[in-house]
Amino acid sequence: MASWILATYVPVMHLRSSLWLALAFIVLGMGLIAWTAWYFFERATPIMPREVPSTLLIAGPFRINRNPIYTGMLLILVGFAIWFGAFSAWLPVLAFPFVITSRFILGEEAGLRAAFPGEAAAYLQKSRRW
Repeated sequence: MASWILATYVPVMHLRSSLWLALAFIVLGMGLIAWTAWYFFERATPIMPREVPSTLLIAGPFRINRNPIYTGMLLILVGFAIWFGAFSAWLPVLAFPFVITSRFILGEEAGLRAAFPGEAAAYLQKSRRW
């Protein structure tokens, strides 16, 4: 929504857009989110942020990085920024990782360390956040 508003009302420098490339990013992001949601469901652990996990997930989509849902969201934002074709539409894309990291990820990582002290520390050290 923020990308659309910026691209529509503050269209700083129009960029060439590609509908097919945009759709590829959006579909890839949605697929990653769906795969991760299914992975949570299969392992019967809560998907909602700040809930206490019953299992430390380190395989499946978590081999890509430790936040595949947020990565999927970022891919969707990239797709829409490409679609809207304005430089200003990229501002929310650039802000997203910082906002999500401070608002959710740091707390989720602390929760993992509390729930799975040894295992989580090893996983967090060897995996990428983004």
